[in-house]
Amino acid sequence: MAGTSVDVSASRFLQLVADPQRWQLLTALAASDRRVGELSDLLGKPQNLVSYHLRELRSAGLVAGRRSSADGRDTYYRIDLPRCGALLCAAGAAIDPALRLEVLPAAHSRSLRGRRPRVLFLCTGNSARSQMAEALLEHRSGGRIVARSAGSNPKPLHPHAVRIMAERDIDISQHTTKHLSRFARGRFDRVITLCDKVREICPEFPGRPTAAHWSMADPSAEEDTDGSRAAFVRTADELETRIGVLIAQLTEQHDEGNTHAR
Repeated sequence: MAGTSVDVSASRFLQLVADPQRWQLLTALAASDRRVGELSDLLGKPQNLVSYHLRELRSAGLVAGRRSSADGRDTYYRIDLPRCGALLCAAGAAIDPALRLEVLPAAHSRSLRGRRPRVLFLCTGNSARSQMAEALLEHRSGGRIVARSAGSNPKPLHPHAVRIMAERDIDISQHTTKHLSRFARGRFDRVITLCDKVREICPEFPGRPTAAHWSMADPSAEEDTDGSRAAFVRTADELETRIGVLIAQLTEQHDEGNTHAR
């Protein structure tokens, strides 16, 4: 997600997130990108009220919106977690330097005992977004999390996806694209759709895995120019950020599960 230049004071940030409904919106968006209607249902509030609070959060750069590629009349909203984290840290320091907080990166060396969490990424062509997400998650988790990817209409692996991953020391040149039906009987802890169109047709998976949606533009939809390559870089950057958060979430859930099992 692109950064924002909006200047928000510590007191303004705390004022924004102190509102119970805005807090609910942020926590809902931390779990998945959502449309206004979905957020309205979750909060049990009318859409015009939810839209008002979203505008307040957008004005501070805490939330961003993107037109749905499945239905241009809809907008998917997503939280800017790095910005929220930075403002939360700054709010503590504004009271007293001794209260400065730090956002810790996802731990790479922390081991996960027992069964490894399993994540399935889905998009339309399985040629770029989901392939990059799969590779980044396995790489950044040091293999502690199993990642797979598939598409509703598989296409050949996009060369820009291969190049951009290679620049990050990740080789996906031998990856193959797969139809999502291949994993119809597979068990996953989380299924993440990266394409608005796939989200609309995503099937049920065994075991009722946690479902999440990351509304991301298809970088291969741009013309095959330097601009197209830039779109793949932006996609990889956004995936890096989201996957860092995902690793932290899965690690925390895994640890909690082990604690309850003892």
